Amino acid sequence: MEKFDSIYASAAERKGGEQGLESIVSKPLTRDEVAAIPEDRWLSAFTMKVFQSGISWKVVRNKWPNFEEHFFQFRIDPLLMLSEEQWEQKAQDPKIIRHMTKVMSIPANAAMIQRARFEHDSFAQMVADWPKESITDLWTHLKKHGARLGGNTGPYALRQLGVDTFILSNDVEGYLRNTNIIDSGRGTKRAMTAANKAFMEWHQESGRSLSEISQIIAYGFGDNRV
Repeated sequence: MEKFDSIYASAAERKGGEQGLESIVSKPLTRDEVAAIPEDRWLSAFTMKVFQSGISWKVVRNKWPNFEEHFFQFRIDPLLMLSEEQWEQKAQDPKIIRHMTKVMSIPANAAMIQRARFEHDSFAQMVADWPKESITDLWTHLKKHGARLGGNTGPYALRQLGVDTFILSNDVEGYLRNTNIIDSGRGTKRAMTAANKAFMEWHQESGRSLSEISQIIAYGFGDNRV
């Protein structure tokens, strides 16, 4: 497996040197900062990524103030009090993007977040406590217990909120395949375990977060030259 110093050098060469690279690599939140994220922000992020799947991200972002207003700023308890008829009415409102199955991911994911209050004190605490060594198991948890959070949707939402996770983007997946770290389908347990193991080795070598390593790989090997 390639050493992280070599990966970093490739990315720095493509991004105008170390200073240029460091200026575009974002850092994740601390564990305490993640634990302090309110429930409504988790649900908002999950919903945004669900709607951005297969739709222009810009279109969704432009509509987002309407989503926030329409869905009570994504406050969990008021949303879970709505009836099925009220959800159907909300899904048909032209102020948002009308997509019934995506709208119905909101109460499902709200229920997932609410359950974590009883099992882990809070959803944020559960995520903050999740070990880096098995971060892909968190992805699996979101897919299993939430709605429409499989694939890269869940991981992208986590990254958006500042959680320390890598992402199997096309660039990162391409690198892992070209270096024979993964050799099966992206969503398989085998591929995710192998990827998680590799990222942990690079983390231990460099002291960098999983998020930073993921970005550096993408900058070094994706289609994004300066």
